[in-house]
Amino acid sequence: MQPVFAPRTTSARVSPRLAIILAAVLVPLALVLAFAWAPLDTISFDRGAVQYNFPQKIFYVHVPLAMAAYLAFFSGAWNAVLYLIKGDEDYDVRSYAGVHSGVVLGTLVLITGSLWAKVSWGTWWQWGDRQLLVFLTLYLFYSAYFVLRFSIDAGRSRARASAIYAVLGVALVPLSFFAIRISNTLIHPIVITPAGDNLPGAVWITFFVSLVGFAALAIVMLQLEVAAKLRHARGYAATDERGAAQEVAATEARETAHA
Repeated sequence: MQPVFAPRTTSARVSPRLAIILAAVLVPLALVLAFAWAPLDTISFDRGAVQYNFPQKIFYVHVPLAMAAYLAFFSGAWNAVLYLIKGDEDYDVRSYAGVHSGVVLGTLVLITGSLWAKVSWGTWWQWGDRQLLVFLTLYLFYSAYFVLRFSIDAGRSRARASAIYAVLGVALVPLSFFAIRISNTLIHPIVITPAGDNLPGAVWITFFVSLVGFAALAIVMLQLEVAAKLRHARGYAATDERGAAQEVAATEARETAHA
């Protein structure tokens, strides 16, 4: 039996302790750097006599959260493929954890994005933006994963249907990532182009710290949920085995008594 807290996925290559340390240190550090050190956006606008370029700081949370959500969805799809190939129920658990973590992180992406949009552009949502619509489609698709999963009784049929669904949805991840470059609205500015970028070093440092921190947070979420569910499942299995053994012993005792 494998250690419960050692998933056989990409996240297993990062030790649980290292992931926890990175998340605990880098996420708070990224927030401090974002709001106390990184420069304000050079493109700002006025609302009355007050200049509102401070909301751009949400960028350092919003984008890394999106990357972390993509990582979780990829983990869910990858483990779904492994389940379909090997039939090991542990991979079904890990696939579920990936999708679940991705939806949780995706919810935070939508919340931070809506806050940014409301303060910056005066609206909570822009229905004409392709990148927003693709990410919303990705989010809703994987949210429906739970409706499918829990409409089927536990067992191989549920695991197989869930795995196929998780694999189909991952195609939306690269589409969502690259949609910003095909969008006509440019609500999400393209800061990296073939010609390079004009971002200050402080922006890059803050963004990198935040990106690594939230990626580590996603890995911690995956590992903790997988550990809890595998421990729970194996506990039930052990209980069933003990119950079966006790039933056999009781049957043998009754037969001996009658003899």
